[in-house]
Amino acid sequence: MLRSRGSVAVEYGLLLPALLLFVFGLIDCGRVFWTYATLYRATEAAARCGAVNTTVCGTPAQIQTYAVTQAFGLTIASSAFTASTVTCGVQVTASLPFSFVIPQLTALIPSTITLATTACYPL
Repeated sequence: MLRSRGSVAVEYGLLLPALLLFVFGLIDCGRVFWTYATLYRATEAAARCGAVNTTVCGTPAQIQTYAVTQAFGLTIASSAFTASTVTCGVQVTASLPFSFVIPQLTALIPSTITLATTACYPL
């Protein structure tokens, strides 16, 4: 009869770090997608506000402040947004550095990436 009492513990010890890296990597990638979607939604809402509601969003500074209020769940400065009037209408751009939590992923990709969005709403 073969003795295999410790083989399960050895296999578990070898596979657990890879499994945890995979699971937490998926969580970190989900954070990137959620942050990008939230940032894009805030730029779209701010561009629309600048084109439609000039009492609340009449100046670029007011548009930037409005964009910050629309970035639900993100701590972001109003300087991350820029607003201007161009040929397409009111254009709002945003740029936000994003840092990954999982340090093992930084060997594959940079530890910080920049998420950038642009939205334009016609006047």
